[in-house]
Amino acid sequence: MTDPRPATVVPSPPEGEDPPVRVGLLLGVLLVSVTVAVLANSMVLVLVPEIGRDFTASPGGLAWVVTAFSLTFAVTTPLYGRVADVFGVRRVFAFGLAVFIAGSLLAGLAPDIGWHLVGRVLQGGGSAAVPALGSVAIARALPPGRRGFGFGIVGTGVGAGQALGPPLAGFVAEVAGWRWPFLGAALLITPLLFLAPRVLPDGRPDADATWRQIDLVGGVLLGAAVGLGLFGLTRGQQVGFGAVSSWGAALAAVLLAAGFVVRIRRTPRPFVPPGLLTHGPFVNAVGVGFLAMFGYLGTILLVPLLVATVNGLGVGHVGLVLLPGALAVALLSSPAGRLSDRLGPRRLVGIGLGILAAAALTLSTAAGGSAVALSAVTFALGVGLASITSPLINAVAAVVPSEHAGVGLGLYQGAFFLGGGTGAAVLGTVLAARTGAGSGSWNPLHDGAGAAFSDALLVVGGVLVVAILLSRRLPGRT
Repeated sequence: MTDPRPATVVPSPPEGEDPPVRVGLLLGVLLVSVTVAVLANSMVLVLVPEIGRDFTASPGGLAWVVTAFSLTFAVTTPLYGRVADVFGVRRVFAFGLAVFIAGSLLAGLAPDIGWHLVGRVLQGGGSAAVPALGSVAIARALPPGRRGFGFGIVGTGVGAGQALGPPLAGFVAEVAGWRWPFLGAALLITPLLFLAPRVLPDGRPDADATWRQIDLVGGVLLGAAVGLGLFGLTRGQQVGFGAVSSWGAALAAVLLAAGFVVRIRRTPRPFVPPGLLTHGPFVNAVGVGFLAMFGYLGTILLVPLLVATVNGLGVGHVGLVLLPGALAVALLSSPAGRLSDRLGPRRLVGIGLGILAAAALTLSTAAGGSAVALSAVTFALGVGLASITSPLINAVAAVVPSEHAGVGLGLYQGAFFLGGGTGAAVLGTVLAARTGAGSGSWNPLHDGAGAAFSDALLVVGGVLVVAILLSRRLPGRT
């Protein structure tokens, strides 16, 4: 059996393609960049109160400290892949890092909340290049059957960023002020701005590449549809789905999505080849990723609310409850990626989704119970996510046509992130509706406080069952 561990140098590809890639250095660059990109988002959870006090910002303004990053990330993730298909991975990845550095500096040095939010928009836009193009780089640097390890390194960075973000930012803010976590993120990424173009595989960019080769109208329609869709869900959770700002944004998103479909069918160089959206294995893998992240992120956002409101734990203890799950993602993503090379994505993704579903149903039954038991279940959530993320990207890389690897993996990453945002919004709405219902839990095994949380987690279980059924159609081998 082929050894899944990466060699120092991949054998020289055919003439006209990239020169040999130093795989170890490439994976090191991606690990650091993914960790810092995720950390830049997770760290604000503990910084928001300090930012609000310093800028005397309203609660609505502070909510945008998180939302501005998320919306921009969702809009730009699919765009990077298509642009890289034309201009090459190196230049576009370096551009994303430069935007992230500029946004981090602006967010850290901002004189008021307005400029801080501009910095967060730039941070989100720059961060989106990292998962989108990191996956493309691995798919081009490693052959099928050995990519799982590389994708696992990306998953390790995600878990490390989630685990380190809140405690590290809290410590730095306590010592030097809330601005320094943002400035520190810029300092950590700056060396990669010069190193990444030297180690990333570029694919085969056109030497005469121009923006005319990219369907900018189609890209804008797609980005606007994704952004408005997520905005409508977010506003619906905040002010109710009956508000004009919520249903109006959702309606606009549907119309823009329809316009996008019409556009790619009529233009000679579409932003997304229409055949990709009707390619069954690709669409199925994207659907599994959307539902998996719907269940995981929706659950992991419900847990802090559960232990804070029902168990009465403080902020520090809430972080300890979540820590085992983040550590599980960091420690197990790389081994799961290797296993997906040996066993195939279908089996591991199915196991991971089964673990997520079992964890969600256990939480639904134990909602309001011991915080120690809930912490153990969050570890199971991390194990489930680690078993899904790397193998699922491996599956997408295996089924997407090589000439559309950039846009295909970009679309997948965008759908994965959008699934998380959708899950958070939908489950937040279920939680709010059931909190005022005054009736018992839908789960007959639940007995005690937290009935509304139990109901929301029961919905997660149902969504994950659908994902398990879809996962049976994933490729058995890469």
